[in-house]
Amino acid sequence: MSTVNEIEIAALQLAERDRWHLASRILGSLPSPLDAQAPESILAEAQLRDEELEKGTTKSLTETEFWGGVRRA
Repeated sequence: MSTVNEIEIAALQLAERDRWHLASRILGSLPSPLDAQAPESILAEAQLRDEELEKGTTKSLTETEFWGGVRRA
C-alpha cells in the first residue's frame, strides 16, 4: 500500500473537526489554480451573463443540462 493511501485511511478515521483542520491546511498549502480570476473579473463576467439572459441573446441551462455538464467535466 502506498504512503498516500495509508495517510488517506488514517485521515478518514479522524474526528470531523480534525478532518476539517487537516483539509484546510492541505488546501492552504496548494497554489491557486492557474485560471483563477480576480473577484472583480468574476463579477464582471456574471453581470455580462445576466445582461445576455435579460436581453434574450442567450438561453439558460435547465438544471438537468447544468448537472450533466458538471458530470462530464
